[in-house]
Amino acid sequence: MGSGVIVGLGVALPPGARQDELWKGYFAQHFSGTTRALAQRIFANSGVTRRHAAVNPLLEDVSDWPTERRMRRYQIEALPLGKEAVERALTDAGLRAGDIGLFVVCSCTGYATPGLDILLARDMGMAADTQRMFVGHMGCYAALPGLGAANDFVAARGRPALLLCAELTSLHIQPSSARVDTQQIVSHALFSDAAVAVVVAPGHRPGYAVREVTAVTDTSTADHMTWELTDTGFRMGLSPRVPQVLALHVSGLVTSLLARHDRQISDVDGWAVHPGGPRILNVVEEELGLPPEALAASRATLDEYGNCSSPTSLLILERLRRSAAPPRTVVMLAFGPGLTLYAVLLDLSSGAAPTGGPLPGEVGRGDY
Repeated sequence: MGSGVIVGLGVALPPGARQDELWKGYFAQHFSGTTRALAQRIFANSGVTRRHAAVNPLLEDVSDWPTERRMRRYQIEALPLGKEAVERALTDAGLRAGDIGLFVVCSCTGYATPGLDILLARDMGMAADTQRMFVGHMGCYAALPGLGAANDFVAARGRPALLLCAELTSLHIQPSSARVDTQQIVSHALFSDAAVAVVVAPGHRPGYAVREVTAVTDTSTADHMTWELTDTGFRMGLSPRVPQVLALHVSGLVTSLLARHDRQISDVDGWAVHPGGPRILNVVEEELGLPPEALAASRATLDEYGNCSSPTSLLILERLRRSAAPPRTVVMLAFGPGLTLYAVLLDLSSGAAPTGGPLPGEVGRGDY
C-alpha cells in the first residue's frame, strides 16, 4: 500500500499579543494574593513570547462566561478561521474543494452541531459524496491520528483528503481564584489559538510522504492530563509528572518506528515535537540524545505561537518545510490525554521544497 503525500498546508491565526502585554494587562489582575507571584514566574518561564487569541482577554474577559455562551462564540470564531486555513491549504496544493474525498476536522475546544466539518464542506463547495470525520477531545496530539486517517483514506481510495485542526483555547479562561492552582496557571500561560489545514494526495507529487503513524498509551497515568467540561467552560488538568511519563516511553516509540524503516535517530534531520512546554522539549531532547539545534523549530514555534493544542505540530512542520533547506526525513511527535504519545515518520519526495509563500507568522489577521 502506497503512502499519501502532504502537498499543501495552510495556516490561519487570529490577532496576536505579546506575553508580557497579556500578563500586565490582564493576568496580573486575574491572579490574586500569593498566587500572583507564582503566576508571574510561570508566565516569565513559559518559553512563550507571543500568542494569538480569537477572544482577546485584554479587550474581553470571558472568565465568568457560562459554557453555553462560550460555545456560541466558538461557532462564530472557528468557522471563518477554519475556512481561511482550508483555503490556503487547497491553494497551496493546487486543488479545489470539490476534489476532496475525506474531510477530517480535529477540535477539542468547542462543540457545534452541525459541526465545522459539515458547515465548512457546505460553505466551500465540497462534493455531496465527500466523507467526513470529526475528532474531538484527543487534545494536543489529535493532528497525528487525523493525519493517519487521511493518509489511510488516500492509500485505499486514491482520492485527496483534507485535515483541519482548529482550536480556540482563549474561550476557556477560568474564573479568578485566590486558591493556588498551579495547573490552571500553567495552562493560562501556555495555550493559544490557531487553525492549520493539510492536504494529503495520492501519487508522486512533491511533498512529504507519510510513511507511518504509530502510538503508545500509558493508561495507568490517565489522570495526569484532563480536559473537563464545567459550567464555566473546559478546565485543564495538567500534572507536573507528565514529563516523567514521556521520559519512560518516547525513546522506545521513536526507535521502534525508525527501526521498522531501517532508520536510526541520526538519520532524522527534522523534528516536529509538540511543545507542551519547555520541560517537555527538554525531556524529549535528553531521552533521544538530540543536539540542541534539533528542536529549534519546536522551541521557536512555542516562542512565537504558544501551545495551540492540535494545530501546533503542524505549525512546526510548516516552519520546517518553508526553511531554506527543508529536512529530508521528519519525525513528528505529540502528546496528550491517555497519557498518549503519537509519532509520524515523513520523507520528503523529490522536488518537494515549497517556493515562496509567507511563513505562518505572516498570515494572521492583524494584531490587537
